[in-house]
Amino acid sequence: MTTTSTARAAGLLALALSLAACAGGGGDAAAPSPDPAPLPPGLVLQVAHTGGFTTPDELAARLPVVSVYGDGRILTQGPQIEIWPAPALPNVQVQQVGEDVVRDLVQAAVDAGVEESGDLGDPPVADAPTTRFTLVTGGGTAVREVYALSETPDDSVTPEQAEARTRLRGLVDELTSQTGPSEPYVPQTVAAVVQPHPGGDPELPQPDVAWPGPELPGTPLGAGLTCVSATGREGADVLAAAASANALTPWVTPDGARWSVTFRPVLPHETGCADLGR
Repeated sequence: MTTTSTARAAGLLALALSLAACAGGGGDAAAPSPDPAPLPPGLVLQVAHTGGFTTPDELAARLPVVSVYGDGRILTQGPQIEIWPAPALPNVQVQQVGEDVVRDLVQAAVDAGVEESGDLGDPPVADAPTTRFTLVTGGGTAVREVYALSETPDDSVTPEQAEARTRLRGLVDELTSQTGPSEPYVPQTVAAVVQPHPGGDPELPQPDVAWPGPELPGTPLGAGLTCVSATGREGADVLAAAASANALTPWVTPDGARWSVTFRPVLPHETGCADLGR
């Protein structure tokens, strides 16, 4: 073989080896994972109760069980001191988690069937609440409701319905068992569900407190209830006064009228009275 032929053969061999190495490297390298879609900035997941046997003011002012937001805030109801009269303000706690935790919770909701629409049964249970699941993703909003979720024995529905209910109960457990530091939620706006004060209990006399908020009685809600919402400086004044009040406190307006008020902190994705009782 001539020197020229030898050089040409060596060059071809080197080229072949180089191409083989490139092909091998390209086959072994994993394609970069696409960036996950951004989370919605507001509410992404919520569990709430609707209906059930309770008073109209409690129905109107009822807080969701848990609300998860795209910025990592998780709002839940904290422990309530067991005294009567109960404190005027509910104990709402806020916990801050990372984006990865929010994504895991969203996936848990998908796995639990929140986006599904199968029959969940009509159990023979009276006066129980309905549990409403709301999931917000880039694909839209999914809402699934199940009656008497925690009150229904598995043997009162079909096996398929029982399995679907079990998954949804597991989701509630997962959402309400998030661990980590939390602190009291301080709302920007507070709503007040109002009705005429029924009169004092002679065994539990309560001092009158001057009402510091918007003019009462406010906007009708139905069932003899009205509602006002306070924000800014006025909202801070209402929260400060309610912090030392209780469920039986008579709130007195300048005209001498006495009112019973149930307070409802307005959540980050809400605006005020129009969001209550849904």
